[in-house]
Amino acid sequence: MKQGKVLAGALLAVLLVIGLYFVNRYWIAPATQRAGKLTGDRPLAPPFSLLDLNGRELELADHKGKVVLLDFWATWCGPCQIEIPGFVKLQERYRDQGLVMIGISLDDTPEPVREFYREYRMNYAVAMGNDKISEVYGGIFGLPTTFLIGRDGRIYFKHMGATAISDIEEEIKELLAAQGAGEAAGFKPAASAGPAGQGNQRTGRP
Repeated sequence: MKQGKVLAGALLAVLLVIGLYFVNRYWIAPATQRAGKLTGDRPLAPPFSLLDLNGRELELADHKGKVVLLDFWATWCGPCQIEIPGFVKLQERYRDQGLVMIGISLDDTPEPVREFYREYRMNYAVAMGNDKISEVYGGIFGLPTTFLIGRDGRIYFKHMGATAISDIEEEIKELLAAQGAGEAAGFKPAASAGPAGQGNQRTGRP
């Protein structure tokens, strides 16, 4: 009888330890990690260093004092194909005022990205993304996902899904109006800001 109680107690203790392990691994630890990466209304954009399609180093830190549009996309993503020509025009229009576009492709291989880059005459840097950069930006669960980063290096807005280019342009103009590397204190998202479509919910090749 006593031996049975001892065994039951030992089994319960083992199950408790296993339970705590999984709670920590899949709930507490991930929540702590996320909180350390993107917190607050206007968190600092996590730094990154990648190689662009031409093999040149692409670092967010090189664009301090600029307004950065950081776009996570893929060649197989329909909404991305619709959105990118508008980004090309915005880059042409506002480059001299301090706008920098950066595309992070989540394609599996660079070959289709290079072909897409040429076909769409993309005029801004594109790099191949990875799990690490997706993680530090809070997890990319659908494409396109676009971050607007102000001159002060903070994330002012996150668009999930294809968004009207006119909305993004209004937000870019607001951020460009900030002086030096200062805060865009009066920034407000465009009136209709928000996903114009659901986007592609996968982040790998279909």
